[in-house]
Amino acid sequence: MYSSNFQAWGKIARAEGFRGIYTGWSPTFFGYSAQGAFKYGGYEVFKKTFTDLAGPEVAHKYKTGIYLAASASAEFIADIALCPFEAIKVRMQTTIPPFAKGTFSGWSTITAKEGTAGLYKGLYPLWGRQIPYTMMKFASFETIVEMIYDRLPGKKSDYGKAAQTAVSFTGGYLAGILCAIVSHPADVMVSKLNSERKPGEGAGTAMSRIYGKIGFMGLWNGLAVRIVRAPILETSNRKTYELPR
Repeated sequence: MYSSNFQAWGKIARAEGFRGIYTGWSPTFFGYSAQGAFKYGGYEVFKKTFTDLAGPEVAHKYKTGIYLAASASAEFIADIALCPFEAIKVRMQTTIPPFAKGTFSGWSTITAKEGTAGLYKGLYPLWGRQIPYTMMKFASFETIVEMIYDRLPGKKSDYGKAAQTAVSFTGGYLAGILCAIVSHPADVMVSKLNSERKPGEGAGTAMSRIYGKIGFMGLWNGLAVRIVRAPILETSNRKTYELPR
């Protein structure tokens, strides 16, 4: 449909105005707010739980495994909260004109036609996208920050807030790039499933049909924008997450 992201933005802005670029902002806001609460809160709960179960020596030796297990567990729950809003957002952005004006009208429209199951059509691929994303996010961030402090003179506590913020920003930015690359094919598939999956069609059948249509390279459409966007989101989320800690 579009040869580049800039062409897409320009075409949408000319056809629908500046407002058109922000189609789907409402379910995005509600969905990722709910997801973030369960993800970051759940990560701390699961990390402490798994650390206590393993014991201090084992937990320190296998700390990366603890990070991975805790983040995967938290994201599993967080995606159940996110999925309905993601379904509404994708349909708003892929139907012309948008099938609903906002989150609540979209929710009502989908459930009236397809029941509650219609809001969870993309749950499996959403797990496939978000769980690896979050595992990479937490594990790589923790590892990158530890590596930075290991190479700096002194301890973390020796540095002021500005220096610690710079380290967190660097770790978050690099982790965001890795997250974008790891999860992008599943992100494309989630969008395709929510917009193109036929009523009654199994998830596996739908994914096979969609893959046959777009091919391997089609799974990487839009990666450049995601590489720009994901690190920015990750660094801002990370700083918000660390404020009450």
